[in-house]
Amino acid sequence: MRRRRAFSFSAIELSQRVLVRVRICGVKSNLGVADLGIMLLDLDRMRGTGEYNKLYEEGIYNCAGCGTPLYKSTTKFDSGCGWPAFYEGFPGAINRSPDPDGRRTEITCAACGGHLGHVFKGEGFPTPTDERHCVNSVSIKFASEK
Repeated sequence: MRRRRAFSFSAIELSQRVLVRVRICGVKSNLGVADLGIMLLDLDRMRGTGEYNKLYEEGIYNCAGCGTPLYKSTTKFDSGCGWPAFYEGFPGAINRSPDPDGRRTEITCAACGGHLGHVFKGEGFPTPTDERHCVNSVSIKFASEK
């Protein structure tokens, strides 16, 4: 028997949340249905499957939904978690809120509300912020500085 993910909000709240995000995020992007599901329903891709997990070129990571710049490539590091990891985003570009599971902190694009992933603090990585922004590759688009 398949287990369903438990959400702490009602179906009506969920549908309103998705409709708002589709209007803001989905209309402006060329994301497929599965990728929109990740950005709009706060789901996460399987570890190790994202195209940006091992990319270390110079550039900027923008929101896949609206194009807002989120992260500099210089803040990206290999955390070994299986998702792209950054230690900080551009000021004001990323919102944080308690995840419905009550254990994590969700990060979303401040401009469109698209789900990016989760942020973890105090894990002991040698970064200036001691934070790990664990981001879904489908939630970001890389723009090379070359």
